[in-house]
Amino acid sequence: MTMKKKTITVLGSTGSIGVNTLDVIARHPEKFEVFALTGAKQFELMFSQCVKFKPQFAVMVDTQAARQLEEKLLAENIPTRVLQGANALCEVASDQRVDMVMAAIVGAAGLASCMAAALAGKRLLLANKEALVVGAELFMHAVLQGGAKLLPIDSEHSAIFQSLPENPQAWPVSVNKIILTASGGPFRTRAPATFKEITPEQACAHPNWVMGRKISVDSATMMNKALEVIEAKFLFGMAPSQIEVVIHPQSIIHSMVEFVDGSVVAQLGTPDMRMPISYGLAWPDRVSSGASPIDFKQASQMTFESMEDASHQLRYPGLALAWQALSAPSGTTAVLNASNEVAVECFLQRKIRFDQIHEVNLSTLSAIQPAQPLNLDDLLAIDEQSRAAAVRFAHQLAEI
Repeated sequence: MTMKKKTITVLGSTGSIGVNTLDVIARHPEKFEVFALTGAKQFELMFSQCVKFKPQFAVMVDTQAARQLEEKLLAENIPTRVLQGANALCEVASDQRVDMVMAAIVGAAGLASCMAAALAGKRLLLANKEALVVGAELFMHAVLQGGAKLLPIDSEHSAIFQSLPENPQAWPVSVNKIILTASGGPFRTRAPATFKEITPEQACAHPNWVMGRKISVDSATMMNKALEVIEAKFLFGMAPSQIEVVIHPQSIIHSMVEFVDGSVVAQLGTPDMRMPISYGLAWPDRVSSGASPIDFKQASQMTFESMEDASHQLRYPGLALAWQALSAPSGTTAVLNASNEVAVECFLQRKIRFDQIHEVNLSTLSAIQPAQPLNLDDLLAIDEQSRAAAVRFAHQLAEI
């Protein structure tokens, strides 16, 4: 008996996670079928993806890119229909013909389509940290309301998910804490006093992972780990005090769960995002990902460093903002995310220094006291207000 192929929409197919997702899908044409691909402006890459996977729809957020893509597809007689704009993202994420949605749009821009997929009851492969960081309780309510199955794709959260008991009802009574591992990024041993000299190129040169520019900077500041702490709280229902971060420079152990009996279960693997992607696509089964397994005969030693080390606290002051935001009024995590997105972009554009990213985040958190968000519009309003404040603070720093 032939099994029906699972149809998938890839939100953010032209980004790093999207490209890796399509690589895994291409290895299993008998199991998966692409329904829709979405991107922002990279119409040339989108065109090549459409030629290879023949999706029913391709969405470009940028109007000009959509027009250029449509012309190229028509010229090559590719039947993919081109849609344009943010609303189209929600349409292809919630379409009744879709089984799974890979949510890989970077930043708060991916929130609405994630919510749409959740409310439509999809298997939602969540690679977008911001859906949980910004959406928080509202996003989890949408997952519950729509009957969606939420599977984390971040390597750390996938590792936690794989290490936890299969029955979520067992988590509160059996789990003592979860331990997120962090590589420490490219500046783990660099003197914090020199951070004002760091260039965007240096910040984007991650020692272990190949990632986009924004998340590479977040790894260098460890703001990515702050966002992951927030994400873990909502994904796994843990108290913030049950979430710990340790530095593990080799990125072999992707995260761990400590149980009440003292035992620790960890998930290990090479630093290749195709591994958690393939797990999300095939869950509860497993399929080949294309990633190389660890060769323990050649593996380097595994070491760990405490985030309580004074020098690390100076290197990564932004990490503590996760617990502060979680103890603040609902909506504060959305403020932190918006501010950080603005600050990182200003740094990448060389408008502020690397060490000033944290200053912008601190100033924005102090300035914005969000009201309780009741719906998506409220969240987007907090996001907009926080971005405006962050831009203002970044401009002030740039003028000094």
